[in-house]
Amino acid sequence: MIKFLMMMMFMIPLCFLNKMFWLVQMLLFFLFLMMMTMMVNNEFLFSLSYMFGCDILSYGLILLSIWICSLMIMASENLYKLKFYYHFFIFMIMFLLIMLYMTFSVTNMFMFYFFFEGSLIPILLLIMGWGYQPERIQAGLYLLFYTLMVSLPMLMGIFFIFMKFNNLNMYMLKFFNLNLFFLYVSMIMAFLVKMPMYFVHLWLPKAHVEAPVSGSMILAGIMLKLGGYGLYRVLIFLQEINMKMSFIWVVISMIGGFYISMKCFCQIDIKSLIAYSSVAHMSMVIGGIMTLNYWGFLGSYVMMIGHGLCSSGMFCLANINYERLNSRSLYINKGMMNYMPSMSMWWFLLLSSNMSFPPSLNLVGEISLINSLLSWSMFTMLMLMLISFFSAGYSLYLYSFTQHGKLFIGIYSFYTGVSREYLMLMLHWLPLNIVIMKIDYLMIWF
Repeated sequence: MIKFLMMMMFMIPLCFLNKMFWLVQMLLFFLFLMMMTMMVNNEFLFSLSYMFGCDILSYGLILLSIWICSLMIMASENLYKLKFYYHFFIFMIMFLLIMLYMTFSVTNMFMFYFFFEGSLIPILLLIMGWGYQPERIQAGLYLLFYTLMVSLPMLMGIFFIFMKFNNLNMYMLKFFNLNLFFLYVSMIMAFLVKMPMYFVHLWLPKAHVEAPVSGSMILAGIMLKLGGYGLYRVLIFLQEINMKMSFIWVVISMIGGFYISMKCFCQIDIKSLIAYSSVAHMSMVIGGIMTLNYWGFLGSYVMMIGHGLCSSGMFCLANINYERLNSRSLYINKGMMNYMPSMSMWWFLLLSSNMSFPPSLNLVGEISLINSLLSWSMFTMLMLMLISFFSAGYSLYLYSFTQHGKLFIGIYSFYTGVSREYLMLMLHWLPLNIVIMKIDYLMIWF
C-alpha cells in the first residue's frame, strides 16, 4: 500500500509546474489501473505494510476515490482556462486524495480518526476558495462545525478503547465485545453526521450548493462514503449494543428518507435537488448497515459505490448547464433538449441510474437493502415502498423540468457539449453500469 502512497506524494511537485494540469490527471488514471491490477484476497487484509492494509471494502472505496479525483480535474477545465489558481487547486485535489487513501487503508483506529478529520481541510478550502456565492463561508462553517461537534466524543471513545485493551488495530478489535452505551453513541455519531443521517443533514445541501463542481463531486462521491466505511469498521466490536439500539437509527433513516424524498419536489436549484436525493439514498444505506445482516452489509457497500459514481455524474451535468446559462434554477434551465440534444441522453442515462434502473449498481444495492430491511422488520415495507417510488418521482421531475418546455428567452449565446464533457460523463456512467457484470465479486466479499 505504501508504493501507491509514494506515487501520490511524488505527484505533488507536478501540481506546481506549468502545463502539467492534464499530466496529473493522466497519472491518476495510471494509478487507478495499477491499483486495479492488485490481487485481492477475499478474506483477510492484504498488501500489509507498516500500518496500511486493504480488504475488499477499502479496495473498492480507494478505487472510487482515485477515479472521482481524476474526473474532478477533468470537470474543472474552466479553472485552467481562466488561470484561476489552478496550481493550488490541483494540489488540493492531490492532498485530498492522499487523505482519503490513508483513511481507507490504515488499520489503526487513531490514525483512521486523524485522516478522517484531516480530509475535512482540503474540502473546506475547495468550498471557500473556488465556490460561487458569498454564502460559501457559511456553508463551510456548517460543514466544519457539524463534523467537529461529534468528532471529539469519538476521539474520547478511541482513547477509552486504547486504555481498556492497549490495542487499536481494527482487525484485532473484532475479538472484543463492548456493551457500553456512551461508547456506542460517541463512536457512531461522527459517522452518522458524515453520511448524513436525517436531522444532522443540514450541512450537506448547503455545502453542495456553494461548492464548485469538483467540491460537489468529491462530497457526493467519497465524503459521504467515509461515514459508511466507519460504521462497518466500528460496529464489528459494538454488535451486542447495536442489536438493542439499531431500531432508533433505522426508524429515523426510513422516515427521514421518505421526508427528504418529498422535499426534493420542492427544490428549484438543480444542485440542491441532487444533494437532497443523496440524503435519501444514504438513509437507505444507514438502514442496511444497522440491520447488521449479510444482505444489508453487501447492499450498503454496492449502493455506496453506485451512488458515488451516479451522484458525481449528475453534479457534472448540473455544472455543464451552469457554465452555459450561469444559473442553476430549474425555471431558467428549461428546454435543454432543444439546444443540447446529445446532453439530454446523458441526463436520461444518469437519472435513470439514480432511480435504480437496471443495469446500474444502484439496482443491485437497492434490492439487497430492501431484502435486508424487510428481513429485519416487515414494517419497513411501507417506507421502503414510498422511498423507492418517490426516488423515481424526483428523478423524472428533474429530467422533464430541465429537458422539456420552452427555452428561456434570455439565452442568446450557447455552445453545445464538447468532447471532454461527453468523455467525463461516459466515465461516470460506464463503470456504474458495466461493473454489474462482475457483481459477484462485490457481493461475496465476506
